[in-house]
Amino acid sequence: MATKEKLSHQQQLDAGKYVRYTPEQVEALERVYSECPKPSSLRRQQLIRECPILSNIEPKQIKVWFQNRRCREKQRKEASRLQTVNRKLTAMNKLLMEENDRLQKQVSRLVYENGCMRNQLHTPSVATTDTSCESVVTSSQHLNQLNPPSQHPHRDANSPAGLLAIAEETLAEFLSKATGTAVEWVQMVGMKPGPDSIGIIAVSHNCSGVAARACGLVGLEPTKVAEILKDRLSWYRDCRSVDVLSIIPTGNGGTIELIYMQTYAPTTLASARDFWTLRYTTGLEDGSLVVCERSLTPSTGGPTGPPAQNFLRAEMLPSGYLIRPCEGGGSMIHIVDHVDLDAWRVPEVLRPLYESPKILAQKMTIAALRHIRQIALESGGEIPYGGGRQPAVLRTFSQRLSRGFNDAVNGFADDGWSVLNSDGGEDVVISINSSPNKLVGSVFPTSNPFFSTSGGILCAKASMLLQNVPPGLLVRFLREHRSEWADCGVDAYSAASLRSGPYAVPGLRPNTGFMGSQIMLPLANTLENEEFLEVMRLEGHGFGHDDMVLPRDLYMLQLCSGLDESSLGACAQLVFAPIDESFSDDAPLLPSGFRVIPLDSKTDNSGGNRTLDLASSLEVRSESGGRATRAVSDSSSPSSCSNVRSVLTIAFQFSYESNMCDNVAAMARQYVRSVVASVQRVAMAISPSRIGAQIEPRQFPGASPEAHTLAQWIHRSYRFHTGADLISALDSQGSDPVLKQLWHHSDAIVCCSLKAAPVFTFANQAGLDMLETTLIALQDISLEKILDEDGRKALCAEFQKIMQQGFASLPGGVCMSSMGRPVSYDLAVAWKVLNDDNSPHCLAFMFQNWSFV
Repeated sequence: MATKEKLSHQQQLDAGKYVRYTPEQVEALERVYSECPKPSSLRRQQLIRECPILSNIEPKQIKVWFQNRRCREKQRKEASRLQTVNRKLTAMNKLLMEENDRLQKQVSRLVYENGCMRNQLHTPSVATTDTSCESVVTSSQHLNQLNPPSQHPHRDANSPAGLLAIAEETLAEFLSKATGTAVEWVQMVGMKPGPDSIGIIAVSHNCSGVAARACGLVGLEPTKVAEILKDRLSWYRDCRSVDVLSIIPTGNGGTIELIYMQTYAPTTLASARDFWTLRYTTGLEDGSLVVCERSLTPSTGGPTGPPAQNFLRAEMLPSGYLIRPCEGGGSMIHIVDHVDLDAWRVPEVLRPLYESPKILAQKMTIAALRHIRQIALESGGEIPYGGGRQPAVLRTFSQRLSRGFNDAVNGFADDGWSVLNSDGGEDVVISINSSPNKLVGSVFPTSNPFFSTSGGILCAKASMLLQNVPPGLLVRFLREHRSEWADCGVDAYSAASLRSGPYAVPGLRPNTGFMGSQIMLPLANTLENEEFLEVMRLEGHGFGHDDMVLPRDLYMLQLCSGLDESSLGACAQLVFAPIDESFSDDAPLLPSGFRVIPLDSKTDNSGGNRTLDLASSLEVRSESGGRATRAVSDSSSPSSCSNVRSVLTIAFQFSYESNMCDNVAAMARQYVRSVVASVQRVAMAISPSRIGAQIEPRQFPGASPEAHTLAQWIHRSYRFHTGADLISALDSQGSDPVLKQLWHHSDAIVCCSLKAAPVFTFANQAGLDMLETTLIALQDISLEKILDEDGRKALCAEFQKIMQQGFASLPGGVCMSSMGRPVSYDLAVAWKVLNDDNSPHCLAFMFQNWSFV
């Protein structure tokens, strides 16, 4: 026995001894490691047999070599990761130190100005008479900074020297904003600096126009970063076109470009803007690359830009990009956007859209930085994408959806759009485009109706103001509960646009009934999930027509953005377009959708009787056909001290044949009005202030025979199985007190179908409040998505008892509302609902003492 132990110990020593491998042996082992880093014992033995040069090495030694090799690989990856993090922290520390220096200079200046103001207050006579006083000079300089006077004479358009002088002045002013104190910057709320954050985001305070600034790190070289940023069409969604009309090289190796840019208007209620600018690209002595830009105006000099109809000329003050190379690769970027959008030429209620630096930061500054970071991660293969498509292809789909929706909202005449005469109301604008080739390009087959000489595209659009409704919450609801506002007949008509065959113009149905479920198939999302692309499959509609039968499932390509309610100034958007099941890379797209842009919160005590509805004539008849509903409540409400407002823009596009233009226009106008009415109801339902006195409580639904019958079955089955009454003693008032009392029952009562994947079919008012949904959207919710894991296990354990005995009690727990909020309940009772033939009709659940966690 002792001899065996000695032999075993010696074998262990032999197995652990150091073996010196020859280069040929290492090369053979590395080849296997590249194919299989962790080979099995059989593979190791096979390796020894196939490679005679390894025959003198024990199998256990081969195993140890692979273990060590994997360990070295892991250590190398960890060391590389730590080096990357260290480089990020070093660069971020440098950035924060520079920001700290800038803030200290700003504090010193403010302290000095504060002291001068104190002197003025204590010695008013001296302050008003002595114009040489330093404080007066400082104040005048501050006023000149806010409203700089014309300092430069008109420069010769044909003089490169004059343009270079403008370029150098632009460079100096831009650098003073990017790294100096020329603008008083205030850090944007919610943007915390760090190695993995988007960067340091700041907005202007008390300056001419609006400005935003971003500083961040990206894993791309400066020249690549400059190339991406200069291509505004690829990342700036509000950019319609960028034309470089002239390129002038400079003696210092830089270039001067004269650029004409057009941008979209965000709503139907304001004109689009264009810019005529000089862009200067040059390098600095420290190796940094600068791309700076400003408008050419009579005050700056330079040539006069091209005129354009339907555009208002806006001014870009010195802006641009400072791109510094980082040690070990990558770049540190400083982005400054400073514009004057001529806010005085838009309606007063819309001016916050043009005066808010937060909106500018979200739409331009942060968007540019996010796009660069996205490209950097895509280049490194760090972002997974669905559908087997390359990131660039999916990004093109997102751009086409956004651009198509912007084209529909703006309806530019040079794209072929013209406005149809209205029916007397100004709430919905109808535009047609009988030659949409310029819009859609060459992506449509010749057999498609878009290219038919006898037809075109029709767009119905409207804008309105919402109050006390978070934009992200509203768009999320519209996305998740399409049946709440959409018409399946209109969806079928839009899907038929992809086919060459005709399809009759649908008649609108009441916004009730089962529309089928919707399934979201994700394709791509940006780094911080502020925007994502998906395919939405509408199942089980069974759309059909006498002349044509469509597939049961319809598909929509959908773009969602701005669902994060905490992002200040972020625009929330839901844009979709019908697609064919094949979904090719050149699929035709005709986008429609919703855009909600937040306005700055304002305290308005003086406008008590002023309406906040932008489309004051937009009065949509309610389902009862009587009085009109309004989009918002007046600010005169005593409880409304701070009004959270946002602008909603709706646009729907349809193809049409020329002989059916009037029919499609009538359908589109009626459809948009019905969508507006639905959005108004949804907005009031999800508004945080809807419980206030200014909003009437919702009543139980209109009595239909089916509702009466179901209420009777629920009440009768509960008493039959439990021996107790679900509701109190019936009164003699009303035509159907059972439905009324069931509807107003304090506990949440919901019914679901008896299917493999049960979905909800009915709920009382408490049930709808608990699930945060409506009767129409209820059918899109499945039971398994509401119950947590413990709740599903409890139901499965008691399901056989429910079907045999008729009812069961489930322990308290937590479920989820349709909006993702947890809801706790003390007890749940489930019972089988029987019809008049005593056959199982559905399952009913009663959640007692529920509350949001």
